[in-house]
Amino acid sequence: MASSPAEVVLGRSGAGDVALIDLHSDGTPLTTTTVAVDALPAAIAARESVGNVRWIWSDTPTWYAPLLAEGVRVRRAWDLRLVHAILRDAASVHDDQGLRGQTSWDAAATAPDDLDTLFAFSDSVGPPDGADEALAEYRRQRAAIAAAGTAGSLRLLSAAESAGALIGAELHAAGLPWSVEAHAHLLEDHLGPRTAGGLPARIEDAAAAVRSALDDPGASLDSQPKLLRALHRAGILVESTSRWDLGRHDHPAVAPLIAYKKLMRLYTANGWAWMDEWVRDGRFRPVYVPAGVVTGRWASSGGGALQIPRRLRRAVRADPGWTLVTADVAQLEPRVLAAMARDTALAAAASGRDLYAGVVDSGAVATRAEAKTAMLGAMYGATTGESGRLVPRLRRTFPRAMGLVDDAARIGEDGGRVSTWLGRTSPAPGEAWHALQSRASGAEASGGDETSARRAARDRGRFTRNFVVQGTAAEWALAWLAELRTRLNTLAPVDAPDAAPRSGPAFARSPHLAFFLHDEIIVHTPLVHADAVADAIRASAASAGRLLFGEFPIDFPLDLKIGPTAEKE
Repeated sequence: MASSPAEVVLGRSGAGDVALIDLHSDGTPLTTTTVAVDALPAAIAARESVGNVRWIWSDTPTWYAPLLAEGVRVRRAWDLRLVHAILRDAASVHDDQGLRGQTSWDAAATAPDDLDTLFAFSDSVGPPDGADEALAEYRRQRAAIAAAGTAGSLRLLSAAESAGALIGAELHAAGLPWSVEAHAHLLEDHLGPRTAGGLPARIEDAAAAVRSALDDPGASLDSQPKLLRALHRAGILVESTSRWDLGRHDHPAVAPLIAYKKLMRLYTANGWAWMDEWVRDGRFRPVYVPAGVVTGRWASSGGGALQIPRRLRRAVRADPGWTLVTADVAQLEPRVLAAMARDTALAAAASGRDLYAGVVDSGAVATRAEAKTAMLGAMYGATTGESGRLVPRLRRTFPRAMGLVDDAARIGEDGGRVSTWLGRTSPAPGEAWHALQSRASGAEASGGDETSARRAARDRGRFTRNFVVQGTAAEWALAWLAELRTRLNTLAPVDAPDAAPRSGPAFARSPHLAFFLHDEIIVHTPLVHADAVADAIRASAASAGRLLFGEFPIDFPLDLKIGPTAEKE
């Protein structure tokens, strides 16, 4: 049995150096070492080389990004800011230690690009970075977890969240291999040559075609209200300019308008200006924000990592002598729902195959399209249209799974809070929500008040219904990432000293995670390790399932591909 890691609190000392406080097993200080800022990477590397250490620090980007720039990686960390947010909101935490009153720990994360110099401390940005403050907060967190009714789950969630923070910093440092040449070629194919001023030719042509079909030379195509008025004047009575709404009308302006919107979306979201800003030295380096969404899902604060269009994936290209291993999980959220609810019927429908096909085979619905519509409707609270018609069929066939999300919705509608599998808890409704419900139940309530209150309650029920599933899926993904990171670190570095130098000194010779999006990962690896990486990805997915759900019979099959680009079929 592996021994527990040594715990070391890391923070700024009063003299401006960095203090490393080794802890006893009960969280009390054992020894304190003071290190000059410029000597910190070497000190941490030395400790990592001889022992298993968990670094306890205020905020991972602040401390880890400069280490990565020096080629130093750590195995484990405890991100006090992220864990504080979990424990502050957790329904199972009884705050006898005053943790919730420590509002300075509610600060936002520090983005990696904010660090202009090595360990550039700031008193106005981010959580406290002093060693004494970090130690005091860690002891509050330990006590809060120990006293919680779900201590084991919260401890696992805190460790997984902290591992995710390490991975987010590493993804930024390593970057996603990106071919500027392939990207530019794609832009020229779709938009025409880059222009010094004005829009590319194909966008201008599409705009001219729209205005001609509308018989309106001055029609504004980029202002939603003005465009709607122009469409209405031409007899195209739409409520929005969505492709679905426009596609229901037979008018010569519709096709060029849809084409214009598609081209403009590519030009503004991922055009030449985007490439100039976000792709450097053959790497796309977005800023990931672990737990940036209230459910625990990641967000991105720059670069649009969570919205890379399918057609741009051809620009994601491995370095010479390297390859990409791309994997995504099939129907992650419905599988997580089956495991949470211990619904063996839904687990059987998912076993070793496409879950939606399994739902069809169960007799609940007739087609795969219906199965997908019904399942998404159940998890996201759709009550009208096709989803409203199909969801009752799922309730009859999979009562445990549907009961779990229905119960979560009822709790939300009543103003309550729900928690994920490991204990992340949804926020309470705000004062405005409570005021609306109170007003609607009063003697002087109007019909409008009652309608608004019911709508607000239903909206909250849809949120809590999805919160438990999406949040638990995010926890599974964190476990998958953390286990995979550990397994990748066991693969031997390649011998070539100049291999993948653009990945930075910490990743130039070893397989590493290069991209993550909810249920998909990309690993950039030397060719020699490609098969081992694929095996590690599969084994890590299975391990994550066991870690969260024990021996419950649910599998998490992967669509896995090894190749020089990240294009999907």
